[in-house]
Amino acid sequence: MPVRPDIVTFWHGPLDRLRRLCLRSQVAAGHKVTVYSFDPIAQLPDDIANAEAEAILPHSFADRLRPARPDGVWIDRTMLQFSDFFRMRLMAKSTGLWLDADVLLLKPVEIDPAKPYFAWEQPRQLGNSVLYLPANDPIVAAFEALMAQEELTPDWLSLRHRVTFMLHRLRGTTRISEVRLAIFGPAALTALAHRSGELQYALPKKSFYAVHAEPKLFFEPRDFSLLIGDPEIVGFHISPKGRGNQEPVPGSLHAWAAEKFK
Repeated sequence: MPVRPDIVTFWHGPLDRLRRLCLRSQVAAGHKVTVYSFDPIAQLPDDIANAEAEAILPHSFADRLRPARPDGVWIDRTMLQFSDFFRMRLMAKSTGLWLDADVLLLKPVEIDPAKPYFAWEQPRQLGNSVLYLPANDPIVAAFEALMAQEELTPDWLSLRHRVTFMLHRLRGTTRISEVRLAIFGPAALTALAHRSGELQYALPKKSFYAVHAEPKLFFEPRDFSLLIGDPEIVGFHISPKGRGNQEPVPGSLHAWAAEKFK
């Protein structure tokens, strides 16, 4: 029987205006929302819980991905890769539905707790910005097994990535995280879903990724009535790419959302 799950996510550092807007939209859709972090988050919207990330995945795990800067601060790609593992650990603990903090919801999400929930991001690749997996799912088990390794080298790498990693090793690189930024993200989810026969559960791309590859559809003035009126679109993964604190431009979908979820 479909249920409306709690929403969980992870954030490291300050939240920009766009992500605060998206979190408000998730609450407005009727979900309980929890943001996990290592430090308290300033300006977190009302009615959103802030939980301790260390209890889910220790901060020190990031050292196995990429060394911090000399001042101890993560580089951006470290947070992205850390979050790929963090969301899988949340799935293992049955905490709810993962949404990236830049997913704007237009309506409530309902899931079958016994089945995966994700959507196509590209014609041949799933997105992991919207993700639910049962705790006993083989994808979760594959990540748990990977995290038990010291080198974090997946057994699901494509031939292309294996060759690339081999070339990197010849140059002195021993971390698979250096091969590709999203090596543990959508590509991993797609490979594992294919291996476990779960691609059948993938929702159409437009369910959440209608504006993902074309941010102008969200940030620039245009007729967006078809986007917000399409019953198959549940929300938008926006991926602001540096526009997170941009003022909404009148006549844009951004401006509409800012007014609706203020």
